[in-house]
Amino acid sequence: MQREEKQLEAMLEAILMKLNDLKASIGAMIHKLETEYETINWPTFLDNFALVSSHLTGLSKLLSKDFTFIRNRTVLPLKLSPEPDDVLLQITEGRVPVFSHDICPDYLRTKPEPAAEQRMLQHEQKANSLLPETAMKQFTQYNKVISHVFDMVSKAREEWENETNTRTGPSQISSVTDTHALVAAIGMGKGLKSSMQVPTPGMMPPGAPGMMPRPPAAMGASVSPGVNPLGKAPAGIKTNIKSANQIHSFGR
Repeated sequence: MQREEKQLEAMLEAILMKLNDLKASIGAMIHKLETEYETINWPTFLDNFALVSSHLTGLSKLLSKDFTFIRNRTVLPLKLSPEPDDVLLQITEGRVPVFSHDICPDYLRTKPEPAAEQRMLQHEQKANSLLPETAMKQFTQYNKVISHVFDMVSKAREEWENETNTRTGPSQISSVTDTHALVAAIGMGKGLKSSMQVPTPGMMPPGAPGMMPRPPAAMGASVSPGVNPLGKAPAGIKTNIKSANQIHSFGR
């Protein structure tokens, strides 16, 4: 009896360690999905999923061993109550607040639910009733579909890898030369050509619209009556341009 109890204790301790490792890996994967959902990639997710799968496989191998002292024992609840239990809530890390008659069968169940077990039996009977020719035909069609999907995924992956390998750097969306030319044109007018031509005297007829009289050769020059820079005498208008260096009567 003492040897069996020691084996039971060691077995339960090993199972508890496997369960803690499984819980830690599941918690790490959930944390990554909640906090790194914008940056996580598919290979990283597969690595986390493979870690969870390895823990499940190890736990299944541990439980599949022939330990008669575990198979011959039954787990029974010590207390069932519809009231919340703070101790149970603390032990289960906030997952099970109440251990009542309704949820006890779900937590201590060692077999599927009766409804699920019945549906599984129906599917097994339907699969066993198929003729070998029909089963082989469905199997062949299923393999064709899987092969087609696999070819599509492989082709898309090859195209994506080729595109990634040929791309040496980020695609260029601007030109430094054009940017400098645009700044020089806006700031200093470099490279801009005026579409308005300044006419010379004698090229346009007198009185043409948009024409401005040509300024005198020097500031302070006087234009006598009857003399027009454009060659036409004004009608009774006297113009006297005074020198700019004269002192104004109103001092500042």
